[in-house]
Amino acid sequence: MSAPISNKLIHPQPIHAPPLLPPISRINGKMKACCRAISTTYPMAIITRLNPCFITKVAEPNAGLIGGEDDVLQDPNTLSHLKTELLQQLKGTNRGIFGVPSSKKYDIEALVKLLESHNPTPDPTLNLEKLGGCWKLVYSTITILGSKRTKLGLRDFITLGEFFQIIDIEKSKAVNVIKFNARGLKLLNGKLTIEASFKIASKSRVDVSHDNLTITPDQLLNVFSKNYDVLLAIFNLEGWLEITYVDVTMRIGRDDKGNIFILERSEEGTV
Repeated sequence: MSAPISNKLIHPQPIHAPPLLPPISRINGKMKACCRAISTTYPMAIITRLNPCFITKVAEPNAGLIGGEDDVLQDPNTLSHLKTELLQQLKGTNRGIFGVPSSKKYDIEALVKLLESHNPTPDPTLNLEKLGGCWKLVYSTITILGSKRTKLGLRDFITLGEFFQIIDIEKSKAVNVIKFNARGLKLLNGKLTIEASFKIASKSRVDVSHDNLTITPDQLLNVFSKNYDVLLAIFNLEGWLEITYVDVTMRIGRDDKGNIFILERSEEGTV
């Protein structure tokens, strides 16, 4: 005879599964620790629109960091990586003179700000020997767009060449040379030369005054003569220049008009 079956339902006890994810505070803490643990191969995070971090290698879990973040970022090898990344971003921008997409500009300026925040020469005007010599412009936020580009013949007739700046620290002079190539002229090569003087205003700033502007040869001068005022407005050097980064091979500056300038030291010496 079988045992009677109870008509009462058996309610199983609830099973408490372990949480699948740790608390958000612990996740954030680990992420911050990860970003701080980047090796000296590229020991920093760069916040940009596209990439939350530019990372090439993460340190081993048991590796300890020697010194603080500032010590690591002052490492010449680290700055070299940053400059390489910046120059990579500048490829194809034609020095920014005809404008760049806003997303590209954002990424360039993010790298510029990071370099500026770890300037190896925080008092550049007290180290003028680092400023003297010949520099080549590789990027600027000065732009020639729309009707200005058309008036100056820069759409089809005239091609912009290299931009150079020669600084004479003994005379407190700067000569800016912008080279042109004009199709259809017997003398195809020409240049715009802008001479300026500078005075030290602070440990990182100089006041700049315009001295002279010349265009050679005469054929090129005739082309620009009708729009001379447009040319002067674009390449107006009057005001102040803040030297925000300088080392042996690169210089970054910002002027009173909000423009950014990135220059590389030129091996040509003279132009």
